[in-house]
Amino acid sequence: MQKTFQVGSKTFVLDQAKAEAAFAAKKVINGRPTMTFNLLPLKYQWAYDLYRKMKANHWEPEDIPMGKDIEQWRDTNHVSEVEHWIIRMGIGYFSAAEGIVGDNIQHVVRELVTAPELKLVLGRHAHEENIHADSLLYMISSLGINPHECEAMFEDVETIVKKNEFVTRVSRDLRRDIDLTLPENKRLLARNIFVFGQCMEGTQFYGLFGMVLSLYRQNKFPGIGQMFRYTLRDESNHIEVFRNLFMDLVEENREIWTAEFKEELRQTMAEAVALEKEFIRDCLPVNAVGLRLDDFLSYIDYIADRRLEGCGLAALNAGVKNPLPWLAEMMDIKKEQNFFEGRVTEYQKASALNVVSDNEL
Repeated sequence: MQKTFQVGSKTFVLDQAKAEAAFAAKKVINGRPTMTFNLLPLKYQWAYDLYRKMKANHWEPEDIPMGKDIEQWRDTNHVSEVEHWIIRMGIGYFSAAEGIVGDNIQHVVRELVTAPELKLVLGRHAHEENIHADSLLYMISSLGINPHECEAMFEDVETIVKKNEFVTRVSRDLRRDIDLTLPENKRLLARNIFVFGQCMEGTQFYGLFGMVLSLYRQNKFPGIGQMFRYTLRDESNHIEVFRNLFMDLVEENREIWTAEFKEELRQTMAEAVALEKEFIRDCLPVNAVGLRLDDFLSYIDYIADRRLEGCGLAALNAGVKNPLPWLAEMMDIKKEQNFFEGRVTEYQKASALNVVSDNEL
């Protein structure tokens, strides 16, 4: 069907069939090559909805007061050595990890996907990683920590080195000219998305999230705890972005979804869990008030299985229970969608709350 517009002496003919063919060619990968950023009509509605949700939850680290944290950081009589170490490990690990995630989004995943709405939400995802990195800089400068100590942790704390190498090698595998029509390369991309979304952000971040929020629950380091609360809310959206992206990539390329590939992903998660448990042992060398090592180790098994099941994969520890029921209220996947809703409203822009419906598009 064609539609003709007569404007003065000029005639413009718009061919709907061509437009519909362009829409049909939208794919996660190997879609219609174009330099235009035409979002409409949307094919991946979830991507636009999550973009709107993420944009509405914008926050700035400097809005969060750090006075009490500074006071407690200097108070060695009421804050234990273990609690100081947890904060130091949290700042040390995440100041590296957030940048690794953002770099992989910008220079690997966003470069390879072809649908504009996917590029849109991934751009927002990368922006939020910058905010998280900035929040860690704010923590470091507020507490007066020597920034070279953080840099040294990337190099000298073996469990941090191993966790970072686990994800960076997956990212390096795709930093080259790559033919995404080949099944083996499609699997490399799917594995990258799975590792960064479900293994790293979805599982390996959660040990320290739990420890810092345990301290926050005891009224210790409230500013840092608040920033971790906002970060966790962002991470829940990031996990969902990469889960949906992974599922759509598999659905559009069913030839890669073999029993062997499923088991490869399960074993990749098993490796991520093993690395995280060693890291948790470094973060919590001895039990402290309200913090038991075994609880956090079991919690990682619980979270990992939730991530696997969300991607249609079999659990590693079927039937494992959540050992930290209070954390379920803060960190449970189902709860994360409305995480600290009352507080988050302070950062939401009114215009962003009017999410466009399918009919409006």
